[in-house]
Amino acid sequence: MRQVVLDTETTGLEPEQGHRIIEIGCVELIERRLTGNNFHVYLQPDREIDAAAVEVHGITNAFLADKPRFVDVADDLMRYLAGAELVIHNAPFDVGFLDAELARLERAGTISERCGVLDTLVMARKKHPGQRNSLDALCGRYDVDNSRRDKHGALLDAEILADVYLAMTGGQTALSLDADVQLENGSANVAGVRPVNRHGAALRVVQATAEELAAHESRLDAITSMAGDNGVVWRRH
Repeated sequence: MRQVVLDTETTGLEPEQGHRIIEIGCVELIERRLTGNNFHVYLQPDREIDAAAVEVHGITNAFLADKPRFVDVADDLMRYLAGAELVIHNAPFDVGFLDAELARLERAGTISERCGVLDTLVMARKKHPGQRNSLDALCGRYDVDNSRRDKHGALLDAEILADVYLAMTGGQTALSLDADVQLENGSANVAGVRPVNRHGAALRVVQATAEELAAHESRLDAITSMAGDNGVVWRRH
């Protein structure tokens, strides 16, 4: 299964008011493993960024002056996202902005028509009702390091969300077992599980002492005395 953890940064909060995407960050997971095949781009929005938005992500118009526009990266982005399930925290926000950008280009269809979408905010609210479920709160809850997150950033937030998602869904992010390990007998271990070689490793046998055996028999006598004919089963033979 191919999943893409996606985040965006924008000039403001409402695409209906003409606000635009200025950063897209994507992290690829295949069969719940990080592949390193990420997608990241800053975009020139052709409008001023709200001061409140700059406070959140720290991205300025001066920084974006020489960056490409969405139209310049749209084809590459759509090829990258094609067929994936998108993992997004508060998906309506990011999907709404992506749909607005595609509409400006008069591209047919929406993101949800091209990709599956999994909203980790909805998932977190179901798992932790009545609790804070921001990305920072989930990092604390699942012991995910977010110490680099002094400002929001699309790629950094996507990387952090990938770790949170894997932890929240019971995944293993650090240890990976090699698949198709060749065994000594020439067969393939397709599950990636290495057998234990017990050659020369004798099992230790511990015998009961005379005192322990006597105590055991005494206990059986007491059970038999209380239960009569229905007493200790293994003494009937």
